[in-house]
Amino acid sequence: MKILLKSLLIFSLLFTNFLFAQTITKATFKVKGECGMCKDRIETTAKKTGATSANWNAESQQLTVEYDAAKVNPEELLKKIAEAGHDNEKFKAPDSVYENLPGCCHYEREPSFLTVTTAESTKPVKSDNQFFVRGNCVSCKTRIEKAAKTAGADAADWNPETQTVTLDFNPAKTSADAILKMIADVGHDNEKYTASDSVYKNLPDCCLYDRTLPLGVKSDLVHMEESPAPKKDFTQHADHVDKSIEEVKLIKMGEATALSKKETGLTFNISSKELLKAACCNLSESFETNATVDVAFSNAVTGTKQLKMLGLDQKYTSLTKELLPSIRGLASPYGMNLIPGRWIGGIQLTKGGSTVTNGYESITGQINTELLKFQDKPETAVNFFGDINGRFESNITSTSKISDKWNQSVLLHGNATLAKMDTNDDGFLDQPTGNQINAAYLLDYNDLEKSGLGSHFGISFVKDERFGGQTDFDKNTDRSQQSFYGVGIDISKFDIWNKTGYVFKGKPYQSIGWMNQYTYHQQDSFFGQRNYLGNQKTFYSNLIFESIFGNTNHKYKTGASFLYDDFDENYLTQNFKRTETVPGLFFEYTLTGLKYTLVAGARTDFHNLAETQFTPRLNFKYDISPKTILRLSAGKGFRTANIFAENQQYFASNRQIEILGNGGNIYDLKPEIAWNYGASLQQEFKLFNRKATLVADFFRTDFQDQVLADLDISPNKIVFYNLDGNSYANSFQTQLDFVPAKNLELRLAYKYYDVQADYLGGKREIPFMAKNRGFFNASYATDKNDKGSFWSFDTTLQLVGKQKLPNLNANPAEFRLPEYSASFATLNAQVSRNFNKNIRVYLGGENLTGYTQDQPIIDSKNPFGNYFDGGMVYAPIMPANVYLGLDVSF
Repeated sequence: MKILLKSLLIFSLLFTNFLFAQTITKATFKVKGECGMCKDRIETTAKKTGATSANWNAESQQLTVEYDAAKVNPEELLKKIAEAGHDNEKFKAPDSVYENLPGCCHYEREPSFLTVTTAESTKPVKSDNQFFVRGNCVSCKTRIEKAAKTAGADAADWNPETQTVTLDFNPAKTSADAILKMIADVGHDNEKYTASDSVYKNLPDCCLYDRTLPLGVKSDLVHMEESPAPKKDFTQHADHVDKSIEEVKLIKMGEATALSKKETGLTFNISSKELLKAACCNLSESFETNATVDVAFSNAVTGTKQLKMLGLDQKYTSLTKELLPSIRGLASPYGMNLIPGRWIGGIQLTKGGSTVTNGYESITGQINTELLKFQDKPETAVNFFGDINGRFESNITSTSKISDKWNQSVLLHGNATLAKMDTNDDGFLDQPTGNQINAAYLLDYNDLEKSGLGSHFGISFVKDERFGGQTDFDKNTDRSQQSFYGVGIDISKFDIWNKTGYVFKGKPYQSIGWMNQYTYHQQDSFFGQRNYLGNQKTFYSNLIFESIFGNTNHKYKTGASFLYDDFDENYLTQNFKRTETVPGLFFEYTLTGLKYTLVAGARTDFHNLAETQFTPRLNFKYDISPKTILRLSAGKGFRTANIFAENQQYFASNRQIEILGNGGNIYDLKPEIAWNYGASLQQEFKLFNRKATLVADFFRTDFQDQVLADLDISPNKIVFYNLDGNSYANSFQTQLDFVPAKNLELRLAYKYYDVQADYLGGKREIPFMAKNRGFFNASYATDKNDKGSFWSFDTTLQLVGKQKLPNLNANPAEFRLPEYSASFATLNAQVSRNFNKNIRVYLGGENLTGYTQDQPIIDSKNPFGNYFDGGMVYAPIMPANVYLGLDVSF
C-alpha cells in the first residue's frame, strides 16, 4: 500500500510539473506594418519562431500571440519579426530589409514606439562549426548540403531560418574553406566566398535569395514550388490563382489606391477605402477620385455616366466582374449603373492590353470589379444615402461563414430618384426619375489546402426603370394621347456564374480552372416617338491550365474559351438579329529573371461573323532598381460594334441613323481592330522624408479598322461607316502621389490626349474629348482615438480643357455650337465621421464650382422639330449637389 501511495505521489508531482511546463502564455506586442502582406509576414514569422497562434491587427498595430513560455523567448520572437522587416517595441528592422519590402508594406517608421536595439546587432549566434550561407528554400537546402558533402563533409545541415550551415568534417581530409568555396561555386553566397553572378542568375526562381541583406538575415520571399500549397482563391480567376489572396488582402487593408510593383502591366488596385472617399453609389461613380479614368458627365436623357480610358470610349475597355465579361454588348450604356458601389470589394485597373487569357476585346485596358466576400469575420452592413436632388439609396450587405470550407455573401440594393429637377428652366428634366432593385448571392467553397479544390458560385438580378424628357410628360399616359416629349428606359438583367479550380497535389504551381457564365439582358425603351427594344443572351466559358517549364522562372497558361452572343434588336420598324459564336484557343508564357518579367501571349478566335482573328500581346517589366520600374507593352484587340446600344445618347434628337455598309456581317459593317502600344516609368522616392511615387506613361492606339459614328455630316444625321484611312489616340499621363505630412495624402496628375480619325470629310478630332486635363486630390484623416473614432476629409479638383464639338453650322444661328467648348473646373468634397468601427456618417458635395453647360439641349422648346438634339452634352448639367449618408456595420 505504501508503495502504491508513493507511486501516486511521484506521478502527481510529475503530472503537475508537466501541466506547468505546458502553460500557454498570451501576450500582446506593438509591431509596425501596413497591409495584408505585412499581416501574413508578421504572423508567419511568429509561428515559425514557436508561437502556437498569432494575430496582427493593422488598425491597432498590435500582435497578439500565444506561446509556451518554457520553449519560446518573446524577445527572440520579436527579433525574428524585426529581421523580417517590421519594427516593434523591442527591435528595429534593418534599413536594408525595410527598403526591400514591397511598396505596399512601407509603413511610417516615425514617430516610433521602439527601443534603439536593432535586429542587425542581434544576428543569430553560431558555433565554431556553423557558417552563414544565403538561401531561400528546400531546393537551396538540398543544393548546399550536397555541395558540402561533395567537398568532403561527413554531414551538413543548412537551416533556412538562421541562414547557417552546420558542418561535420575531418580536418585531415578537407577544410571549412574548401567546403564554403564549393557551396559558393553552386550559387550560394557565404561568409567566406561570393557566388559568381552567372551561377546565381541561373538558379531557379525560388532560390534567388536577396543578396543585399546582411548575412544571417532570412530573405522574406514566398516560393510556390517549395512551400505547402498556399491558400488560394478561385473567386479571382484561374490565371490569378497564385496571387489572388494576396491581392484581395492588399485591397482590403492596404493603400486606398496602390500601383502594383509586381504586375507586368500598369495595374492599379483600388480598395474600398478609395471608394469611401466619394458618394460612389455605383461603379460609374467609383472613379471620381482616380486620375486614370475620365468620367463623362451624366446625359440628361439617359442619366448615365460613361468612362473613357486612354482618350477612347469605354467600349474599347474590357469591363469584367469577377474576371468574367460583364459590361458589354447591349449593357454598354447602362451597365456601370447596375453595379452598386457598396457591393464592391475592390477594383483592378490595368492600362493597355491585358492578358490574352481574359479574351480578345480589351484594346485600351481592363477594369475588373470584385464583389464583397467573407474575409476574417462575419459582417453585416447597412447604408443609407440621400441628396438634395431627390436621389435616395439603401444597401444591405452580409458576408458570413457557413462552415470551415463554405462562406457566403448576400448583397441587396435599392435606389429611387423622385424629384423632377429642371434647374436651367428649359422644360426638360436634368436627370431621369425612376428606381432600381438589385440583388446578388455569392457562395464560396475553399478546400485548396487539403483536396486542392475551390469553387465560387454567383447569381444576380437587377430591374431598373428610368423616365425622362419634358417635365410635363406623364409616364402613365399613352404617348399617342399627349403632346409632351418623353423618354422611358426599362432594363432587366440576370447573371449566373460559376468558377471552379483544382491545384495539383504536391504541385502548387500547377492548376486548372473552369469558369462559366450565362447572362440575359432585356431593354425596352422609347425616345419621343422612337422605340428601341433590345435582347441579348450570352454564354461564356473559359478553361485554363497553368504550369511551369522546369521551374517557376518559366510559367505558362493555356486553354480554350467559348463565347455565344444572341442579339435581337428593334429600332423603329427595323429588326436586327445576329448570333455570334466564338471558340478560341490561347497560350501565354511568362519568363521571370532577376530584374525583369516578360509575358508573351497569343490567342486565335474563330468568329463566325468576323472571321478568324489572331490576337498577340506582349508585356515587359524591368526593375531598373527596387524603386524604379520600366514597363513596355504592345498588343492587338478586336470587337464587334453594337451601334444602336452604344449611341443611345443621340436617340433623343431629330438625327436619323444611316449606315454606310461595306459588306460586313454585323450591321453590314466589319469588326473593329486596333493595336495598342505603351511605355511607363514608375519611380519611388522620398519627399518631405516620406514615401512618394511618380508615374509617367504614354500609350498609343492605332485602329486597323473602326466603326466611326459621324455627327458632322449633318445635324440631322448620325452616320455609321468603317474607317478608310487612319485613326489613332495618343495618351500621355503623369501622376504624383505623396504624403507631405502625417495622414495627409496628395495626388496630382496631368493628362494630354491627341485623338483623331480620317472621317469622310477629312481628318478631324474625335468630339467630346479634351486635349488637356488636370487633376488634384487631397485626403486627410485624424488619428483614431481609443474608441476607433476619427474624421476624414477628401476633395477632388478636376480641370477640363476645351473640347471639339460636333459641327451644327447647318442649323439656324441660335441652334449652333461653337467649334470648341470653354474650359471649366469641377470640385467635389466630402467629410466623414467614424464614431467607432461600426458607425460612419458622411456629408459631401459634387460640382461645388457650380459650373453647368449652357444650352445642353438644342431647341428644347420644340422637341419634335428638325433642330432638337439632346445628345450634345460635354459638361455638367446639374448644379452643385449635396448628399448625406450613413454606414452601420455589425
